Amino acid sequence: MSTNEENELRLRCPNQSIYPYINQLISELDITGGDERKVGYYAGLIESLFFVTEAMTVFQWSRASDHIGRKPILLIGLAGSMISMLLFGLSKTFWALVISRCLTGLLNGNIGVMKSTIGDLTDSSNRAEGVSMLPVVWSLGATIGPLIGGTFARPHERFPQVFTAPFWKAYPYFLPCLIGVGYVFVAFWITAFAFKETIPKKRRSRILSRASSTDSSENPDFHYRADRPLLLRELFTHRVVLSVSNYVALAFLNISFNALLPLFLAMPLNIGGLGLPPSAIGYIMGGYGAATGIFQFFWFAKINRMLGEKRVFVTGMMVLPGCFMMLPMISVVAQNFGVYALVWVMIAFTMMLAVIMDMAYGAIFMYITASSPTKAALGATHGLSQTSASISRAIGPALSASLFSLSVQEGWLYGYAVYVIFAMLSIAGICLAQQLPEEVWEEEEENDDHDTDA
Repeated sequence: MSTNEENELRLRCPNQSIYPYINQLISELDITGGDERKVGYYAGLIESLFFVTEAMTVFQWSRASDHIGRKPILLIGLAGSMISMLLFGLSKTFWALVISRCLTGLLNGNIGVMKSTIGDLTDSSNRAEGVSMLPVVWSLGATIGPLIGGTFARPHERFPQVFTAPFWKAYPYFLPCLIGVGYVFVAFWITAFAFKETIPKKRRSRILSRASSTDSSENPDFHYRADRPLLLRELFTHRVVLSVSNYVALAFLNISFNALLPLFLAMPLNIGGLGLPPSAIGYIMGGYGAATGIFQFFWFAKINRMLGEKRVFVTGMMVLPGCFMMLPMISVVAQNFGVYALVWVMIAFTMMLAVIMDMAYGAIFMYITASSPTKAALGATHGLSQTSASISRAIGPALSASLFSLSVQEGWLYGYAVYVIFAMLSIAGICLAQQLPEEVWEEEEENDDHDTDA
């Protein structure tokens, strides 16, 4: 596993660790007035804030990495993740949680930069293998993170013989945050000493020199050099817009499902949930993450070469309506027969659908990378895609969680309207996916010497 992929793993661990206990944490803040039906509003807001603030800065971080290199931005993102997660664990009010999540998003420029790094290190002949590692490390974080959150939340209750100090009762959710910070701390020092910059020195110096002069009269070949910095408007080509639009649709629907799933699992049976404890939710989400990683590692590159990027992406989008509609079906079975074996089988089947859906990320990443107008604009292209996706991911949790609460409170479609709405939106996403070309676009050749520096 490369240093770049270890960064992704350690960033995902702390961020994913909050999902098993976030609903319980919100209910303990008294902000809901004791009405558990309102938990969805506030939990969705907390989950969305990260993506709102990420959308404000991720393009600037990614574009800066084109100019000064990937490594400095990765180090800033890792440091920001550590600080914000410590603050989250020490938060005792709703607004303290808000500030810590906003800080996480503002300083998190690493997602777009890491994707750009994969683009730097691969070409069309081996990109499928490189891309297949991204879901693997994501899934490791998605496996370890929820397990940490579900296992170590409220340690004074789960391990009363060990965590006896009053501190752990006063800050019952600090331990999973601290463990997550430990992972990021290791990644920070590995990156500092072992990560080799992926942008050649010659390209960086040319980009920096040309960034200081954008006047075509002073720089006659400005409009023709592939290594010059692009203006923002120049990124909006047809193929960039099309690939980014599909990424936005996938990100929006996926984050909405990911926000609904722990909410559905945590809420009581009588309001359409399953009433499971944080530990059980952590095991379910951790199992899903592990299954995704194993499947992507062994099969993504093979399936992608066999079916092609478009079919892989469309297939991933086509299972999303099923993911959403499985949740009300599970609820009906649980309310009539209790949470027994059939319910767990249905949950496992839903997670299998989600694993298939996750293949779409690798496919659309290959479209986005190939759509970059120039090699020197790769970071900016991924920054644009990540900014757009972050906006959709900011809307998704708040919208889906709020619709969950509204559906239950107002009795829309017996409390299940939220799932029908998102299933219909998923069908619209399938129609958009059909607009992609059968094969990714040809990439522009680069003449840089492929020298790297530590």
